Amino acid sequence: MPVAAIHEGIRGLVGRFFEEHWGSPEMVISSGVFDCSQLDGYVWLNEAEEIVGLITYQIRGEELEIISLDSIEEGKGVGTALLKEVEKKARYSHCLRITLITTNDNLSALRFYQKRGYVLSQLLTNAVSKARERKPEIPLIGKDGIPIRDELRLEKFL
Repeated sequence: MPVAAIHEGIRGLVGRFFEEHWGSPEMVISSGVFDCSQLDGYVWLNEAEEIVGLITYQIRGEELEIISLDSIEEGKGVGTALLKEVEKKARYSHCLRITLITTNDNLSALRFYQKRGYVLSQLLTNAVSKARERKPEIPLIGKDGIPIRDELRLEKFL
């Protein structure tokens, strides 16, 4: 199976992935500031050993929070496979729920997670404006020309 746990041998590859696709491995969201290149997670590598999918998470008590999920090859089951691995990890770690945060413009993420049993649990109004104070390179306009302002928390109880 092409899904593998992130380990020290590929941390450099993971860091380069975040630099290339996000401009930095730093993720600034309401739940904290994270260096995604140092988080636990899973990757999907292609035959050339390039990352085509990546998910990172953090466990706090009985909650697993997904910090990032990227799929370069959308529609091929990469994101779903990575999400299933994280859900297995959450159950194995005796977590009661999985949470994540996305932005108001990310309609594809909202569609993806809701189809897999996640529900909207919180609207964090103007949270992205606060995140820009720490990380000013966060764009003002996102997918489909939608202004990026708010964060949406989704959750799934196990």
